[in-house]
Amino acid sequence: MKRSSPLEKSSALIALVILAALVPVGLAGQTTARTAVEAFVPQPAAERAISVLKSPYCPGLMLEVCSAYASALLRDSLQDMAEEGWSADSLVDWVLETHGDSLLALPRASGRGLVAWVVPPAAILFGLGMVTLFLRAVMARRVAVAGESENLSEEEEAALQDALRKLDAAEEPIF
Repeated sequence: MKRSSPLEKSSALIALVILAALVPVGLAGQTTARTAVEAFVPQPAAERAISVLKSPYCPGLMLEVCSAYASALLRDSLQDMAEEGWSADSLVDWVLETHGDSLLALPRASGRGLVAWVVPPAAILFGLGMVTLFLRAVMARRVAVAGESENLSEEEEAALQDALRKLDAAEEPIF
């Protein structure tokens, strides 16, 4: 086995340093959206858009929780577009134009979508009103019946007591 001389070791070290210095120069022409050193800062507009969209790649799931690779790419695209200055509404409109109108998780608060926001609360209020009217009618009837039973004559009271005795006798067990 041959031993390396100090000159060979130093020349190998110099070559390694030169190579390390040239690698960044060679990569300088390449551009990336984000480097590994930069921290990812979510864009509020993109986050709002992502939170109201269903995923076109995971049926029944929202875009923000879909684990498909294509959904991750779509989320990244929306983040990049938001960095460029797109608003949340324009991002949602772009996704709906690109992937279809059925991806909107919540109906719009205008046009036909307004019906979805108005009808359910109106139906609940109507139902509560009907229940209130029904309960008032039942309570009024109970008060009327209670008032009538307090005004029995002596003959009606005697007949009622006689009927109750006969009912009790009929219900006694036979041994």
